[in-house]
Amino acid sequence: MPWQERIVVDSNILVGKPVIKGTRLSVQFIVDLLAEACSEEDILKNCPGLTKENIQACLGYASAFVKAEKVYPRKV
Repeated sequence: MPWQERIVVDSNILVGKPVIKGTRLSVQFIVDLLAEACSEEDILKNCPGLTKENIQACLGYASAFVKAEKVYPRKV
């Protein structure tokens, strides 16, 4: 399932941060936990209702935005 089916952006939820559909868990929160070496198992245990697919969707969302980032050389 593509991340677009699991991640939503709604200005009424967490001031428009991307969240897992049906929750107030932000993509940033999940990615930060993974970056801090929290295991997927620990995240699932501490966030009832979250699924492996939700975590994968967060990573897919982050990946899509990193891929879309453009850096332009500065003219000196």
